[in-house]
Amino acid sequence: MPLIYGGFGLVLLALWIFCLLDVIVTAEEDCRNLPKGAWILIVLLLPEVGSILWLLAGRPQTVTRPGGLPYKGNTGRFPEYDRPGRFVPANPDDDEEFLRRCRERAEEQRRAYREQQRRTEKDQDQ
Repeated sequence: MPLIYGGFGLVLLALWIFCLLDVIVTAEEDCRNLPKGAWILIVLLLPEVGSILWLLAGRPQTVTRPGGLPYKGNTGRFPEYDRPGRFVPANPDDDEEFLRRCRERAEEQRRAYREQQRRTEKDQDQ
């Protein structure tokens, strides 16, 4: 019986150390529900309960994106979305300049196709 309690105690100690280190290395902006300092105090003062609370309510949710490189500073977010004042996409039907350019490009492609058809017909006639 003491072996079971000793093993359980080691598991709790390992969980507490893991959670404490995890709170310390987690970035301030990634902590959920409470500030990072509060999470450190909770995990330090209430080892078992605080560790479980950290895992359930405080630990950042992992977001994986394809092609993400594991380099220093990669937060999983795209920096262009964080830039203040960035252009927000709008409905293409509301953007007259975009529609004008689309029409011009389509007309240019039609002209090029007709020109290619004329050349093909001339080559077949000869």
